[in-house]
Amino acid sequence: MQLAELISPERIACNIDAQSKKRALEFLSNLISQGDSAALTGTDVFTSLLARERLGATGVGHGVAIPHGRLKNFQRPMGAFIKLNAGVDFDANDKQPVDLLFALLVPEDSSAEHLQTLAQLAQLFRDPAMREKLRAAESSQALHQLFVDWQTTH
Repeated sequence: MQLAELISPERIACNIDAQSKKRALEFLSNLISQGDSAALTGTDVFTSLLARERLGATGVGHGVAIPHGRLKNFQRPMGAFIKLNAGVDFDANDKQPVDLLFALLVPEDSSAEHLQTLAQLAQLFRDPAMREKLRAAESSQALHQLFVDWQTTH
């Protein structure tokens, strides 16, 4: 699945104030739950993301985190992205605060696709120029376009 298919401008937010990992995860959970599925609640998403965080931090370094989780009775992968005004501690290996977060939610039985998507996200966020562009973007539309543009060149 293409990254641009996982996320829509409605599930992207920039200049968010979140003073903790928990608040950032709550914000992401609410963005995802506003997606296509009426049965999906912010609490369901938050519980899934938090359960995964307890297994190991999803801060990947360079100010980036990729929280992800699985849900039963969930039909297709979905994502949300936020850019924080100030970084928060996400227990990243490099100890840097995180200000760019891409949350990924997948069906419970989705393994190969889940890993492929995480690999794509890791590749995207390893690119210093892309991280700089994401931090400079000032709207949901601009951030979404960066994901679309990146996908077409990779």
